[in-house]
Amino acid sequence: MFTGIITGVGRIAAVHDLGSSSSHGKRLSIAVPDGYLDDVGLGDSIALNGACMTVTTLDPAQRLFTIDISAESLDKTAGLAEPETRVNLEKALRASDRLGGHIVSGHVDGIGRVSHFAQVGESWELRVLAPPALARFLAYKGSITVNGVSLTVNSVRDVADGAEISINLIPHTVDNTSLGSLREGSAVNLEIDTVARYVERMLQAGAIAPPQKDKLP
Repeated sequence: MFTGIITGVGRIAAVHDLGSSSSHGKRLSIAVPDGYLDDVGLGDSIALNGACMTVTTLDPAQRLFTIDISAESLDKTAGLAEPETRVNLEKALRASDRLGGHIVSGHVDGIGRVSHFAQVGESWELRVLAPPALARFLAYKGSITVNGVSLTVNSVRDVADGAEISINLIPHTVDNTSLGSLREGSAVNLEIDTVARYVERMLQAGAIAPPQKDKLP
């Protein structure tokens, strides 16, 4: 479990094939900031651009760790297979941590495309086109994660091929995440708000009354 508050920006230092066909995944070596691995152990969960991954090897002296990513995960995410790509990092939430963003599972729901990214005053406006399957989960002032970053939706515009959301990025977010390197056309990992997921399920189920307990005579 995560919060969408980025704790470091890493770099994909190397990508190695885990097999000879497209049905095999890859092993990624991730370079991290100095000291980032001090409290990390083998098997820990770290989100890379919003996708929860498991630490398989550690080399704190070289500031490197590795993860194995399946072909399925590569197919359902963006930006996790190219060397030298900067990635947002977040360590798994502890029970005693502050919930600074919102509840994030680290499971990517879909891939969006940046339709606009420009500075407005001291901030930046980011617009992302979300696929049709995610459009109904997006709401004004609702939460969404973009490449693992917890963000607030400022507006939603339904379009023929999904929904375009507008997000305001403050300078701190641009400076301390990889979002500042986005460009029009960039693919981004999206995760919808967990609450929206449960609301959708309840609406699908309809107003079905729960089973009644047998009453004593």
